[in-house]
Amino acid sequence: MCRLFGLLGNPKTPADPWLLETDRSLLKQSHVSEERAQRDGWGIAWYTEKRTPQVEKGPRGAFEETREFTHAAHAARGPVVLGHLRHASNPLGLPRERLLGLENSQPFVHRNYLFGHNGSIPYPRETRALLGRYESSVMGVNDSEVLFWLLVKNTETVGDPLEGYRRTVGDLVTVWESAGRGVAEPFSALNVIFTRGPNELWAFCLWRGEHGPRLLDATRPYFDMTYLADAKQCVVGSEPFDARRSDWRDLSNGEYLVARADRGLVAVETGAINAPKVAPLAARR
Repeated sequence: MCRLFGLLGNPKTPADPWLLETDRSLLKQSHVSEERAQRDGWGIAWYTEKRTPQVEKGPRGAFEETREFTHAAHAARGPVVLGHLRHASNPLGLPRERLLGLENSQPFVHRNYLFGHNGSIPYPRETRALLGRYESSVMGVNDSEVLFWLLVKNTETVGDPLEGYRRTVGDLVTVWESAGRGVAEPFSALNVIFTRGPNELWAFCLWRGEHGPRLLDATRPYFDMTYLADAKQCVVGSEPFDARRSDWRDLSNGEYLVARADRGLVAVETGAINAPKVAPLAARR
């Protein structure tokens, strides 16, 4: 189970305060404790002055590759920055060494799209069958990469990330049903930060089951997200990045956020995802 960071601001908005300096920075989240260390990869992505994606990744924990992580954090600038810490899921039952590597670290990129995911899907092999022409683009063994390409496919089909996300949830439920519901849920979480370019930032919070508390806040569920927004920037992630501020808001299970930048100002909208429903256990017999 991973940790996410997303920023939308202006072309000079720095990300390194949230990535490195605050009391709950992404770097600090990478090693809250030995048992909950995010040691399976990291990545930071942003757009260059030519509006093309730049992605820096590492195959181990950010706390183990501090120099590389710090260099990337200092280089990253708005208008959009994504950050990811990976705690690998393993639905395919692979040896640990197969799970690691840059091809499995996030964020993932396609054209101008950037994507980071926290959670897991239980049937990545079966889900790949839905990808069509995108299936050949899968490079690693990360179930999150399969989710990425499914969201790209659906978003490009309908032209809208929210509807693309809803279709993606429906596809995963269908795969789970077709597999005979061999596991309790069609996903643990589909928490996603996603963008198609430097003027927008999407966040989706959707999870099932019980997973304990956040790394740094025992009063909040692990998969509930959070955001901080004003007219100049929006910051969203898995944890509040600065505990001294009281204006962090919850992005709770079943909610989405979209932030858009226009002429130096940032507007934020939140709402219900209205994802396809999963039948209760009693109705699945």
